[in-house]
Amino acid sequence: MEVVVQVVAASLSSMKWRLRPSSKRRLQTDILALCSRMRGVIMLDYGGKMPELKDQLCALIRLCHKESSIFKHLRVMVIDDMIYLIHVEGLAELVKSTLNSEVELHFVDIEQDPPKMITKAENSSIGKELIAVQELFALAFPNDAADRDYLQCQTTDTLTTSESSTNTSEFIDLSSCMQDTLVTVPTLNGWLLGYPVVYLFSRERISDAIYNLSTQSLHIYRILVTRNETSMKESRQEELMSFSVPYDLSVEGSEEAWATTFMAAMQAKLEESRQFWGSMKLENLKSTSKRAMKENGFC
Repeated sequence: MEVVVQVVAASLSSMKWRLRPSSKRRLQTDILALCSRMRGVIMLDYGGKMPELKDQLCALIRLCHKESSIFKHLRVMVIDDMIYLIHVEGLAELVKSTLNSEVELHFVDIEQDPPKMITKAENSSIGKELIAVQELFALAFPNDAADRDYLQCQTTDTLTTSESSTNTSEFIDLSSCMQDTLVTVPTLNGWLLGYPVVYLFSRERISDAIYNLSTQSLHIYRILVTRNETSMKESRQEELMSFSVPYDLSVEGSEEAWATTFMAAMQAKLEESRQFWGSMKLENLKSTSKRAMKENGFC
């Protein structure tokens, strides 16, 4: 844990990337989450705007690669105007576990009023399109380590990789995955970012979806962690991830069956990365839809 923090801090200083203290801490936590395999994908909505943010992140990852092998699976990924940090093997595992139904996702169909919880994506037309997008990711991130080698992104007619676009091994552009599909960014992000509950709606019904969700009170679920920092008497809690679910579909809060299953999986990951993390808990609060919609990329 301390190696990751020190290398990231030194690299930021070397490239003279001046981040606010809160943003620097957040970036360190996000990279720790990737290196410890607690998460496979992180979306960055801080630190600047495209394309400068992409260039800064690529430079940062390049420096980190040179300093320690612990960063070797980290890449910068772009989908349209969204930018992510990914762990190549972590994303490959996410794709495999999803397509093989090893992890059960729950979907909230917000094209309906009121929204409805469903568990079978293939029962929805937009759910079928999401599966098709996931299959494209399976081509880009094969789970077979022999095929994946050091980056494991193959150039196809539908996927643009670092070798074919920017000639840098830190960068992957998968914007083409969102072409010719009705899948929206919030739906894609819900899956990519590892949320157990994903909002499901199509580009053709965006206005209906926004209206239907805006009329709902929501539960905001936050996973809070502490770093395993031996130099500090008491590590402070930090947000590992957060997501929302309509209140009427999650009245039991953290006692919902999907929530307990999700936290059991996260706890197993924590036990395998104790050198990084000290503790973890799930917090849920009732909130207005306006805040949650912003956090989920609706506005």
